Amino acid sequence: MYSNHYWHLYHPYYDGNLRVTNDTQLATELQKAINGEYSAIACYEKLAQMAPTQMERNQILEIRQDERNHYEAFRRIYTHVTGNLPVSQITEECPNTYRAGLDFAFRDEQETVDFYLDIADKAQDPNIKEIFRRAAADEQNHAVWFLFFFSKNHPMTTQRQLGENYGAQGALNATTLTLPQMLTYAIQDEYLAQARYDNVLKTFGPVPTFAQIKQAELRHINALLPLFERYQVPLPENQSQSFVKTPANVKAAYAAGVQGEIDNIAMYEKFLANEIPNDVRMVFTQLRNASQNHLSAFERGLAR
Repeated sequence: MYSNHYWHLYHPYYDGNLRVTNDTQLATELQKAINGEYSAIACYEKLAQMAPTQMERNQILEIRQDERNHYEAFRRIYTHVTGNLPVSQITEECPNTYRAGLDFAFRDEQETVDFYLDIADKAQDPNIKEIFRRAAADEQNHAVWFLFFFSKNHPMTTQRQLGENYGAQGALNATTLTLPQMLTYAIQDEYLAQARYDNVLKTFGPVPTFAQIKQAELRHINALLPLFERYQVPLPENQSQSFVKTPANVKAAYAAGVQGEIDNIAMYEKFLANEIPNDVRMVFTQLRNASQNHLSAFERGLAR
């Protein structure tokens, strides 16, 4: 799922085009990034060993490979900036339990996104800018996975609103996926999002975030509908109302929105890991990216 399609960006140094200066601040930030990646590599190996399912174990190991790619790239940049090899240190200890480790990893990944974007903004060399921007995007994806696994392993998970075979939960529980199943789970989850947002707006009035995202979800449905016709897949009945419960307050509505988007993103990531037609891949990618923006909006609402 996390392929090496950025790999050429992590090896720009052999063509002699990288313009580097002995920048003390950049060197300090690179050393911090190197130590952070070194710590993450060790921590995620530990988390993978504690993971309760093979699916979680495999995903954490893929994330760990991303961190190894970042680590090697940052070491090369550091060497060119300073003329010296960096010394790597574990600067953050990984928790000893799985759920505590997931919470730690999620928070660390979120902080790392901001840190890498800050380095990218300040860097003068365009290659370094691009490497850290791509790394920040990877870290944001990692954060979504860790938050999903944390929620999945929460003691209250059995009380969640979603049916096990409907929408994103159905997709995430499925051991195999055909294209008709992917399309069905995808539109079920978009129906479900619409139903949740309708419920919030009827209960609490015109909450701006929910009103805006509801309109975006309508566009998601409209993007999926042509694929059903093109691939002759029957359109499923909209049963989403059966899975919606009224939240206790607006804060709880934001929390449900966060969880819904996490599941939605994980569903599309799972779909994109399969061999699918290019037009379907394009739509799924667009919807996943939009859901990442929705997740950020709900997280901001929850933090207020």
